[in-house]
Amino acid sequence: MSVPILEMRHITKEFPGVKAVDDVSFTIESRQIHCLVGENGAGKSTLMKVLSGVHPFGSYEGEIFLDGELQKFKNTHDSERAGIAVIYQELALVPEMTVHENVFLGHELRKGLQVDINETIKQTIEILKKVRLDVNPATEIKDLGIGKQQLVEIAKALSRNARLLVLDEPTSALNETDSENLLDLLRELKQQGVSSILISHKLQEVISIADTVTVLRDGQSIITLDASKDEINRDVLIKNMVGRSIDNIYPEREKRELGEVIFEVRDWNAYDTNLGREILKDINIQVHKGEVVGITGLMGAGRTELALSLFGNAAGYNLRGEMILKGKQVRFSHPKKAIKAGLAYVTEDRKGDGLILIQDVKTNITLANLDRILRYGVINGNVEIKDARDYSDSLNIKTPSIEQKVVYLSGGNQQKVSLAKWLYVRPDIMILDEPTRGIDVGAKFEIFTIMNQLVKEGMSIIMISSELPEILSMTDRIYVISDGRLTGELEAKDADQESIMSLATS
Repeated sequence: MSVPILEMRHITKEFPGVKAVDDVSFTIESRQIHCLVGENGAGKSTLMKVLSGVHPFGSYEGEIFLDGELQKFKNTHDSERAGIAVIYQELALVPEMTVHENVFLGHELRKGLQVDINETIKQTIEILKKVRLDVNPATEIKDLGIGKQQLVEIAKALSRNARLLVLDEPTSALNETDSENLLDLLRELKQQGVSSILISHKLQEVISIADTVTVLRDGQSIITLDASKDEINRDVLIKNMVGRSIDNIYPEREKRELGEVIFEVRDWNAYDTNLGREILKDINIQVHKGEVVGITGLMGAGRTELALSLFGNAAGYNLRGEMILKGKQVRFSHPKKAIKAGLAYVTEDRKGDGLILIQDVKTNITLANLDRILRYGVINGNVEIKDARDYSDSLNIKTPSIEQKVVYLSGGNQQKVSLAKWLYVRPDIMILDEPTRGIDVGAKFEIFTIMNQLVKEGMSIIMISSELPEILSMTDRIYVISDGRLTGELEAKDADQESIMSLATS
């Protein structure tokens, strides 16, 4: 019997006050794709940081074996030399450098003291063929789409002769076409002898590609499932992830008559001076009181650009058209004015733009509406604590205390802090941009439940999402955008994925 390429035995990793990984063991055979699934905070990323040397030998209990040999990684360089490559959700590429410079960054090919550019380009071309990426090696990373950047990351790993790829939510920011392309590549690499560990919250993706799956919950390995034994299915995964069955992750919303039109955009155009072109062209949308309106389309279609242009135009676009809020024509020159008028925007990038990670839960919740807790120009600490606790409790934010820094929370709980922050301004309309990106199925259910409660109370929601099942299940009407233009409006009850994709690619 062949020796497994990787064994992690009885791994335990503790931080002050919390055991992040508790006696976790799993094995990966050669030419195998192994998926790690679990709710946010289950210990997946911590476990991979142990494997990659971010948490060095001696800082954890347990053993790591590669090809049957005990490993004692002191740092990430040790794991890379052993053939392990980790590709994180936030790609580690230098945007202003070329493809070939990024592929060999840190282990440049040299001729004497100089970098051998010709050999670098030659080898980069060969590696790009392996990952099925047809681009000029001299192209700068910033000029590539996110799907191609993901392939450059894999090429970078292969240039170091990686035998084990670890991919953390690699498709979270990709459209369906790029996602399927990436999964097909992992299947090809498996045949070439490269094994993979895939961390993903997309259960259908896991079911389609995994040879084996380990489910983590609360830092412990709950079960390992084998596709060859027909053990991997959605119900089994969910039950083991959350400790209970969830029949439908899209909670039912009671049917009711919609209110009057509360928000409208007419002939809306946006010109991006940095790109030197129009990015939104003659957009017309309406939102009723108590309605969830979906906006979807392919990556780069203009969905987030539309949200930014409406919410105070922080990107500085040149705008034309009309915006009507509660019967009055408005134009916001700054997000602060949009907030005061009753508009809120939960960004798709909660870590970069939505939250201050080094600040605590309390500070993040109250940040967008400090006027509510100011007394004679000074923050009333007692009111701030009470309000933060109330919002934390109502959204079921799992945190040791409201004094906990947000960086230490799971992705799902960070997203709920971001929601609480904007609910604290008491908006009439909330724009949710990719509200479930990178969060687990249990947290998704909670976010959707919160959405249903908000519209029941009279709030209106504009939901931007790449996930067509959630757009179809959670909205009343759907607008589809393609290349900055509105290509269709559908009643959610009459729409399906095919009709949306047809409009998104038109």
